[in-house]
Amino acid sequence: MSDKVFELRTYTFIDSLQPQLAQYIAKDNRVYDPAEFDAAVFLELAPAMEIHKMIDLVLKRTKVRLGSLVTERHFGMMQIHHADQGEVLEAGRIVFDQTGLSVANRAEVKILASHIIRGVEQDHAISFTALAKGNMVLAGDSILILEATPAAYLAIACNEALKAARVKLNTVIPWGATGRLIMSGPESEIDSASDAAQAILNKLNEERLAAGAKTGGTTWK
Repeated sequence: MSDKVFELRTYTFIDSLQPQLAQYIAKDNRVYDPAEFDAAVFLELAPAMEIHKMIDLVLKRTKVRLGSLVTERHFGMMQIHHADQGEVLEAGRIVFDQTGLSVANRAEVKILASHIIRGVEQDHAISFTALAKGNMVLAGDSILILEATPAAYLAIACNEALKAARVKLNTVIPWGATGRLIMSGPESEIDSASDAAQAILNKLNEERLAAGAKTGGTTWK
């Protein structure tokens, strides 16, 4: 274990990247594109540049591939993936072992905004499409807008929404100060997507508190 003081902002395991999310990551990617239904981990910690050491360790000790790397002033984030869930989970374990961190140390998920726009007007639909890297929004679609922090948790919220409903992924931004997710589709499907997205974010907070209680440690705000 390192003698450095680390802060864990995000840790989330995705068991099976849904096709739209996998393709979205690949479309905007500069490293190794995930395949549909790969398992993945998003992990974000401080100091930011320490993420390079963690990437080096997991690439050398497991078969995972690096999908995304973002280094900001305070935090560094990596997204890794592999078809074998065990390889991805092992990569996360290696980072925890190296840093002395655990799930109990990750930051609390906070939902900053959650809106459903029903039957969007054409001008509004066009504005969403202009900003999207994913699917187009059409007049009459219903729209889910979700904003949360830490940003990387919007990836699993997006993935669970795609599992639960037949919706279109328009935009997901899982890095930066806050994350944003925009999806569109039929009204009833958007309602189901919203429920699934918020449920997984609430579950992450419950798991964090349970991990803290189990270890007798203190969870971080």
